[in-house]
Amino acid sequence: MSRYSRNDQAGIELPKARLDRESVRQALELFRYLRPYRARFSAALASLFISSLLSLAFPYLAGSIVDAAVVQNRGGGMTGVDRTALLLLGTLAIQAGFLFFHTLSFSSVGQRGLVDLRQDTYARLISLPMTFFAQRRVGELASRLSADLTQIEDALISILPQFLRQSTLLAGGIALIAATSLKLTGIMLASLPLLTVVAVVFGRKTRRIARDAQDRLAETATIVEETLQGIANVKAFTNEPYELDRYRAGLRTFLAAVLRGARLRAAFIAFIVFALFGSIVLVLWAGAHLLQTGEITFGVLTRFILYTTFVAGAMGQFAELYGQLQKAIGATQRIRELLRETGEVTVSPRSAGSPSLPRFRGEVRFEGVCFTYPSREGVEVLHGIDLAAAPGQKIALVGPSGAGKSTLISLLLRLYEPTAGRMLIDGRVARDLPISELRAQMSLVPQEVLLFGGSIAENIAYGRPGASIAEIEEAARLANAHKFIRTFPQGYDTLVGDRGIKLSGGQRQRVAIARAILRNPAILILDEATSSLDSESERLIQEALEKLMEGRTSFIIAHRLATIRHVDRIVVIAEGRVAESGTHEELQAIEGGIYRRLSALQFRSEALTAGFL
Repeated sequence: MSRYSRNDQAGIELPKARLDRESVRQALELFRYLRPYRARFSAALASLFISSLLSLAFPYLAGSIVDAAVVQNRGGGMTGVDRTALLLLGTLAIQAGFLFFHTLSFSSVGQRGLVDLRQDTYARLISLPMTFFAQRRVGELASRLSADLTQIEDALISILPQFLRQSTLLAGGIALIAATSLKLTGIMLASLPLLTVVAVVFGRKTRRIARDAQDRLAETATIVEETLQGIANVKAFTNEPYELDRYRAGLRTFLAAVLRGARLRAAFIAFIVFALFGSIVLVLWAGAHLLQTGEITFGVLTRFILYTTFVAGAMGQFAELYGQLQKAIGATQRIRELLRETGEVTVSPRSAGSPSLPRFRGEVRFEGVCFTYPSREGVEVLHGIDLAAAPGQKIALVGPSGAGKSTLISLLLRLYEPTAGRMLIDGRVARDLPISELRAQMSLVPQEVLLFGGSIAENIAYGRPGASIAEIEEAARLANAHKFIRTFPQGYDTLVGDRGIKLSGGQRQRVAIARAILRNPAILILDEATSSLDSESERLIQEALEKLMEGRTSFIIAHRLATIRHVDRIVVIAEGRVAESGTHEELQAIEGGIYRRLSALQFRSEALTAGFL
């Protein structure tokens, strides 16, 4: 089961982490991505600190202007008010310069570090084994690169600088109001315990309601995701009203939770505003009495009031900043969890170096192979499979659905590893071979072809990135795809659409075959590449497959037995075991054999279908 929460899977709301020493320590480990830019980051921190200190100079100089105004200027030159005002303007100009520098620097450093972090996270994600992906949803994993990293981006560029700035203003403001008037400081601080208790109580309730609201919104996001993924089924069953009702019901529960939270936040904001301004009124009242007795001046009172607003503003910001920091800490924990996962390959930009493995001859052996899916422990799918393929042989795998044919192919590609037994390629244990170089000498033509949303040329070149257009066209000719590609106005530059939706099933299959031809594999895997096609498309694809299989060890998962009569050997898989093995004629001769029964049923069904047509 995934360790990520359901609402996080939908990419809606990021759970918050507790701000303790361990969580902060773990989060700071990601700061290694800022090391290449530490000089500018340090300069930005210094600039932020200076800018915050200059902000604290504003109340002092404003008070000085007030004090200077009550002193008569008997000369004709510049007055104290004028000098103080110019000094204040100069201070503001210098502060603006530091503010510009640290804002730009934090943004620059944060974005550069995040680009490095995004690259490493994506590289680790695509390097992980199938056992990892089998237990997680696509939306959950996409959230790692979107919501989590966006939260970290906000923390580096906005939240962290604001937190440091508000901390400086709060600490400096309290120190300066204490230096200005201890009596007024005592009056102001007397209200802090009540405000703190109320903020904590309201904050906990608000977070609970917010989590509930995000859970409800996550449910609606799941409905949208499922509906769009299965939109063809929705339309085929005319279930648009049903899906709309499901979505509407989810939104109603979400709205109810949101409104509960809105009422609570409105009450909290109203109380905080009343309490903060009430404290200021209390300070004004006490300050007015001190002013009447001559214990303070007008300038001192002005300074104190301005420092009080600085402190109150900083305190008001901390509640929001604290919540955002919790989210950022949670996001860093989940990113670190992903980065700690062990990848099956090392992913880096392609190098021009040649592979260390020589080209396979194509000899494949399965010796006593057993397998159990990690997500279904206790349910063994394969039981002691023994199977051998000589170089260049064509091996067909047939059998009932769920017998283990696709699982065997997954083991051949090392998407999973056997739980017992071993697989050998050219006499070498496959587990000991570099997995990326092993797969580089294999190619798969699946039953359901997935094309990427680029051009036809890009999809063919996916078999060998960097191939020339001449090589791409030659592969397309061998796959019987060149003719239909040239009928498009844009030719090889034609965009195939999401998952290749702009091409027919037969056209997608031929593009996939061209991709496999361009790869020039030693071992070929065909997963019933001619199923569900019209006769003409099937003929063209069968011709292309015959060219593709020449000189290559081929494993063919076959559902239509008529397409495999002339392979070198047919292996019947039943209940996770090799039940029968031989040529078409040999298996047909087995009285009561599985292949003979399947063949008779299928050919009888095809004859009946032809009769009806």
